[in-house]
Amino acid sequence: MSETTASLRRKINSAGDLQSVVRTMKALAASNIGQYERAVHALGDYDRSVELGLSICFRRSAPAATMTTAIGRSDKGCVGVVVFGSDQGLVGRFNDVVADYAVKILAARPGKPLVWAVGARVHACLAEAGLPLRGLFTVPNSVKAITPLVGQILIESETRHSQGEITELHLFHNRPTSGAVYAPVNQRLLPLDEIWRRTLAELPWPTANLPELMGGGAVTLRALIRDYLFVSLFRACAESLASENASRLAAMQRADKNIDELLEDLNGAFHRLRQSMIDEELFDVTSGFEAQSTEARRSALTQSQAHDASQWPGVDRPSK
Repeated sequence: MSETTASLRRKINSAGDLQSVVRTMKALAASNIGQYERAVHALGDYDRSVELGLSICFRRSAPAATMTTAIGRSDKGCVGVVVFGSDQGLVGRFNDVVADYAVKILAARPGKPLVWAVGARVHACLAEAGLPLRGLFTVPNSVKAITPLVGQILIESETRHSQGEITELHLFHNRPTSGAVYAPVNQRLLPLDEIWRRTLAELPWPTANLPELMGGGAVTLRALIRDYLFVSLFRACAESLASENASRLAAMQRADKNIDELLEDLNGAFHRLRQSMIDEELFDVTSGFEAQSTEARRSALTQSQAHDASQWPGVDRPSK
């Protein structure tokens, strides 16, 4: 079906409108990346304070007794898994990457894990892979919305842990590496083992005088462990959101480039078609002018012959 200038103009206008939307989404994604990266950076000082507090608790108290009192039993059981993904599309393979990584890691572990998905898209990917899903959380749409999500995950995990359904808790999420590049990572939050305790106990204190613990050591340790879990979940969520927006930014950049190429092709086709129409119009005008000129010459010749005949009646003029 041949194109017309009107149809090409409609396609150009539609592509232009779509490009405006794409560029708006690019700007929004770039802005979101900045706020989530700043949130992760700001979390560093708080995380450092929590680690120093845990270091003091582990230095001042007996390791085995304190850990057991603070986090409960750690006998072998099911593994709880939280996978961070997205609720929205236009993110490339963002959800597929983290879902495939989680499936690969969990396939090497015995037993069936209990999986909670953060995001409807990754939930669908995990369900398609055959993992047993226990719940779905909504992806936060801002930094302020991360804290309520972390609270929901902590309540759910603590409830399952206290009931003995899970004894381990693992996080799977995408972490930004450089630019629009990200990589899936796995972090084990629970149980808090002896290696983790020893590492924190050996942290150097920034001053020469060690602080004193106020109140019961187990109570303080339990509060600090809750903060440690909160920080870990908050960072995982913020890094996942930063990676999601980086993936969306990369997708929008590709879409913007494709639209630029499409507009170039459409504008080229429009100008060629318009030039062809102009050439046809000029040809018609030229042809009409030549035809009219020929007719005018014939008419003038006929009138001249008629005039000569009227001037010399009865005289035969030589035929040409």
